[in-house]
Amino acid sequence: MNTLNADPSATVDGDDHHARQVFSGHFVPVTPTPLAEPELVTHSSVFFKELGLSDDLAFNEQFRKVFSGDISAAHKPMRQMGWATGYALSIYGNEYTQNCPFGTGNGYGDGRAISVFEGIINGQRWEMQLKGGGATPYCRGADGRAVLRSSVREFLAQEYMHALDVPTSRSFTLYVSKSETVTRPWYSQDSHSTDPDILVDNPVAISTRVAPSFLRVGQLELFARRARSNAHPLALEELSMIVSHLIEREYKSDINQNLGKAYQLVELAKLFRQRLTSLVANWLRVGYCQGNFNSDNCAAGGFTLDYGPFGFCEKFDPWFQPWTGGGKHFSFFNQPMAAEANYYMFWKAVRPLLEEDAEALEQFDQVGRGFAEAMQKQIQKMWATKLGLAEFNPELFEKLMQLMTDSEVDYTIFFRELSYIPEDVSDLKKSFYGKTSQQIDEQWQTWLSSWRDLVTYDGNLAEISKMMKQTNPKYTWREWLIVPAYQQAMQGDYSLVKELQKVLSRPYDEQSQDVEDKYYRLRPRAFSDVGGVSYYSCSS
Repeated sequence: MNTLNADPSATVDGDDHHARQVFSGHFVPVTPTPLAEPELVTHSSVFFKELGLSDDLAFNEQFRKVFSGDISAAHKPMRQMGWATGYALSIYGNEYTQNCPFGTGNGYGDGRAISVFEGIINGQRWEMQLKGGGATPYCRGADGRAVLRSSVREFLAQEYMHALDVPTSRSFTLYVSKSETVTRPWYSQDSHSTDPDILVDNPVAISTRVAPSFLRVGQLELFARRARSNAHPLALEELSMIVSHLIEREYKSDINQNLGKAYQLVELAKLFRQRLTSLVANWLRVGYCQGNFNSDNCAAGGFTLDYGPFGFCEKFDPWFQPWTGGGKHFSFFNQPMAAEANYYMFWKAVRPLLEEDAEALEQFDQVGRGFAEAMQKQIQKMWATKLGLAEFNPELFEKLMQLMTDSEVDYTIFFRELSYIPEDVSDLKKSFYGKTSQQIDEQWQTWLSSWRDLVTYDGNLAEISKMMKQTNPKYTWREWLIVPAYQQAMQGDYSLVKELQKVLSRPYDEQSQDVEDKYYRLRPRAFSDVGGVSYYSCSS
């Protein structure tokens, strides 16, 4: 708020809660809408400790007010006003404006996410954002609220991804209203409908998520589009300002500040490419599918952001897609291509700032042209590590993918059991959903022998097994185990949320036998084709 431009049409007091077009500026000052009768569901003890905060703080009255939306309780240097930002939408490299309510694209942005704090803690800059904090000018006619169901999912998912060592926004606190509800479409019990088939009253919640910034590729695009169309006299300057802000918030320690601006942008392109390709390789490693990897869901800092229609692959399917509106183009194994499309939009947005420096521009373009190759290298490196190999073996990998598909293996359990470096296929069968024929078993045995020969050749089996167990988690996100947690939470019982938080915070560890019996098992057949469990809409 100190270094960027506010929307010149914004109100002075932040009372800006109705959908409208925003034509310029980097943010809109806006006050959150407090929850009625807020109650703490949970907080991240891990992150509190990292920040040097006491767990008791989550129960403090003033603290609860601020992080349940009553920012009037904030003291200086915090302001009694937050900020929301606009962004553009691109899907697979195609620019969209038509589902903006104004048909112009000037209504896309943080419809229910309001940042309230930015500060440096232990040398690290963090921005704190209330999700579900009420309507903003970007709400497109909606109420700006998040329901407890989606808030529990996002809170737990961020905790889990951090524990997996996958770059992500972080969970801080989760408060629920004891009296305020909203009605949302959802699925009836055991529904097999693709789309939600009933309306459900949901408790309203506010979760606080934290990151160095919440800058998205779509945000850079918005300013590039304004500059391209000469939307206002400061358009190109505001594009330059937002890109400088990105470097300051996300890349400052990695980019030599003595470089000229053009060459800082070349370095930015290299670093973002490295982060984004590494991120998507990590997603594939742990079975994560973003579901809706548009440019506005792609963090320009190169971390996982916006846990809406996401899911984790259980029964292996390269085309796994948890979101009913996502289509094959955002499916599990198509995520590298979606990332490349988002990177292209980043490249296209930043490029106008280099047009007066031909040499820097050529270097910048060269970085962009190398994305697909960089992505392939990251993925092959990931698969080699996941399989305990010194280098990627294409033939071995292709045969494995076919066998995993034919045998309907559980993605997480299979790779965890493989981490013990078994000699016989029977040791892997606890990960199989289907019964295998003698012919398939023989193919598995042949594959195992070939793989073990490579692993044995590469080094010490005990060390390789240990490394594989640090790469292949034992415990994964299983939606059918998450559903009871948010259902109980809706009744005021948060114990299962906290239990999941604890289990998912140690995904690579051997835990108790009770935890293993409950969480390390195949998905029951009853949950194989159920709306809200096997797949879900984006309703949240």
